[in-house]
Amino acid sequence: MSETTVPSETARPPRRRDRTHWLYSAVIVAVLAGIVVGWLAPGFGKSVGELGTLFVNLIKMMIAPVIFCTIVLGIGSVRAAAKVGRVGGMAIAYFLIMSTAALAIGLVVGNVLHPGSGLDLAAHAKDAAKYVKDAHNAGGTWDFIKDIVPTTLVSSLTSGKVLQALFVALLVGFGIQAMGSAGEPLLRGVASMQKLVFRILTMILWLAPIGAFGAIANVVARTGLDAVKQLAVLMIAFYLTCAVFVFGVLGVLLRAAAGVSIFKLVRYLAREYLLIVATSSSESALPRLIAKMEHLGVERTTVGVVVPTGYSFNLDGTAIYLTMATLFIADAMGKPLNWTEQLGLLLFMIVASKGAAGVTGAGLATLAGGLQSHRPELLDGVGVIVGIDRFMSEARAVTNFSGNAVATVLIGTWTKTIDAARVREVLDKKLPFDEATMVDDHPVELEKKDLVPA
Repeated sequence: MSETTVPSETARPPRRRDRTHWLYSAVIVAVLAGIVVGWLAPGFGKSVGELGTLFVNLIKMMIAPVIFCTIVLGIGSVRAAAKVGRVGGMAIAYFLIMSTAALAIGLVVGNVLHPGSGLDLAAHAKDAAKYVKDAHNAGGTWDFIKDIVPTTLVSSLTSGKVLQALFVALLVGFGIQAMGSAGEPLLRGVASMQKLVFRILTMILWLAPIGAFGAIANVVARTGLDAVKQLAVLMIAFYLTCAVFVFGVLGVLLRAAAGVSIFKLVRYLAREYLLIVATSSSESALPRLIAKMEHLGVERTTVGVVVPTGYSFNLDGTAIYLTMATLFIADAMGKPLNWTEQLGLLLFMIVASKGAAGVTGAGLATLAGGLQSHRPELLDGVGVIVGIDRFMSEARAVTNFSGNAVATVLIGTWTKTIDAARVREVLDKKLPFDEATMVDDHPVELEKKDLVPA
C-alpha cells in the first residue's frame, strides 16, 4: 500500500505571525512613560521632545511617495477618465458640506457653554506672536492655489506638500491612462515602487514608541498638569463635540447612506487611532488608511482620489476647533462676538485652514491669522490656547481621520465603487486585515480586469 499522502495544507509555508500587536502595546507603554517622565523630570522631558518631532518627520517623508503611487496606480489602471472626475467632484462637494456642518456644531456648543467666561488672558499675550508669523507665512487663498503647482515634477515629491504630490500624481495617472496598453510597464514599475515604499514605512513605524515617548514627555514637561486642569472645560467640551460629530453626524449619515455601523468602522481602525493619538498627527496613519480602505472593499481609484484629497480639504476636527477656540478667546477677553461677526470670521477660517494645512501648528496659525484680520484686539488671547493645543490636537487629528474614513465609504457607495458584501465580512471580523499586507503581500501584479476598458 502506498504511503499516506500528506494533505496539501500542511505543505504550505507557515503563515508569518503578526508581531505588530507588540508595536502598539509598546506605544501605549511609551505614552504612559512619557507622561510620568514629563511630570516628574521636566528637564529631561523637554530634552527628549525632538524624538517626537523626528518620528513625525519620518512619517511625513513617506506621505508624498505613498500618495503618488496610490493615485497613479488607481487612475492609470482605469480606462475611463470620467469615472475619476465623478469621484473627485463628488468628494469635493461632500467635503464642503461636512466642513460647514462641523462649523455649525462647534458654533452651537461654544455659544451654549461659553467655556472662556471669567478667564484673564493678558498674561499670555506674548505667546501669540509666533503663530501670527506662521499664519502670515502661510499666505492667503490665492497663494494656496498657486502653491498647488510645483516647480518641477520631482519637487512635488520632495517639498512635503500633499496637494503638489496629488496634482502631479493626477497628471501622471491620466498620462499613463491615455497611453493605453503601452503604459502597462510603467504601471508595473510604479507598483514595484509602492511595495518598496510600504516596506520602508513599516520599518519606520517600529520607531513609533520612541516618538510617542518624546512627544508626550515634552508637552507635559512644558505645560505641567496644572496647565491642563485650568483649561479642562474647553478641552472636555471640545472632545465631547468631536465625539458627537463622529458618532452622531457621521455615524447617522454612514448608517443611512451605506448601512455601515460607525462603531464597527472605528473598531476596524483602532490601531490607526492609537497611532494618531501617540503622534498627534493624522498624517501618520494616512498610508494605513489607504491600505485598510482598499482591504475593506473600496476600489483603488476611489481610495486614491478621496483619501489624499480629504487630508487637505476635509478638516472636520480643525473646523470645530477653530469655532470653539474663537468663541473661547472672545469670551475670555470679555469681548464676545455677535452672530454676524461669528459667521464672517469662521467662514474666513475654513478657507484659510486649507492654506495653512502644511504649516506646523496649522490650527493655531489659522486661528491667529483669522483674529488678526477680523478682530485684532482678540489676538492676544491666542497665547492661552498654546498650553493645551498639543492635547487638543489629538481630538482634531482623530476627527479629521474619522471624517476621511467615512467619506471614503460614502463616496464609494454613491459611485458604486465599493463591495458591500466584503465590507460586512471585514467589519464583522470574518476577513481580518493582514498586517503583512503592508509589506509582503501588497499587490505588485496588476489584475487583468484593471487593464481593460471600462
